[in-house]
Amino acid sequence: MSAETSLRPTRSVPPRRRRGFRSHVRRAIHSWQLYVLLAPAVIYVVIFKYWPMYGAQIAFRDYNPALGFAGSPWVGLDNFVRFVNSFQFERLIANTLTVNALGLLIAFPVPIILALVVNQLQSERFKKFTQTVLYSPSFISVVVVVGMIFLLFSPRSGIVNNAIVAFGGDPVFFMGSPEWFRPLYIGSDIWQTAGFSMIVYLAALTAIDPALHEAARVDGASKLQRIRHIDIPGIMPVITILFILAIGNLFNLGFEKVLLMQTDLNLPTSEVIQTYVYKVGLQQAQFSYSAAIGLFNSLINLVLLLTFNWVAKRAGQSTLW
Repeated sequence: MSAETSLRPTRSVPPRRRRGFRSHVRRAIHSWQLYVLLAPAVIYVVIFKYWPMYGAQIAFRDYNPALGFAGSPWVGLDNFVRFVNSFQFERLIANTLTVNALGLLIAFPVPIILALVVNQLQSERFKKFTQTVLYSPSFISVVVVVGMIFLLFSPRSGIVNNAIVAFGGDPVFFMGSPEWFRPLYIGSDIWQTAGFSMIVYLAALTAIDPALHEAARVDGASKLQRIRHIDIPGIMPVITILFILAIGNLFNLGFEKVLLMQTDLNLPTSEVIQTYVYKVGLQQAQFSYSAAIGLFNSLINLVLLLTFNWVAKRAGQSTLW
């Protein structure tokens, strides 16, 4: 063996790994205050987000409260097969998907347009006033909003029907017409939530370098050109991420609002998965069947989220992970 070889230092992997582990432990002990600060959030997530997953097994059982989760007989996928073969299946999927797809198509661009318009306002006082007016409806309770809808569109005393009669038309029973449920739901949802969603895009617009606008203004670019070539590309990552999240909730609908707007006459279009789960699970006490429907709905949303996140990544856009 040569002298160079004998003098060459040898690596000792286990001690290094041991030293690295010990250093991590020392760092953790040194910054224990941060872990104490993080502990309540972790405990909350574990108790209210992960522990309830244990109860998801009732979707695969014929659940009996007297026997408990483990004691109820296992039925496998019978509850899922029952839902897919149900006469309600196609109507529930169609209603839920139609309302959400129309809402995504019509309502999703509205906050973006509002943010781009408000961002161009020159007067700071008028700009703040406009923001306040636009996001104030988001603080109104869903129950109050639905009550306003019933009052405004009442066939006898509603302002809308009074205007229709004043112009020589016949009053319309909006809340009892299946074809009017979707326009009323989507329109009121835009009015209530668009202003609050606008704040996210306004925050993204403030992160754009003002020097870009100054340079474009010197080059003679108009406001529309600056919006098209500076503002929209600047907030495109935020738009992409929020769109992916919206796709992930494509089969989730506002349960409270749908249930409050629902009447016996508009059920053909207002009966969605969430209201059906409520009626079957709580009113009819079919716990396993309703849990299977809810799990089925969650799995569809998960598949959509993963698919569109993958598509956005392949397209070179911002993604969730």
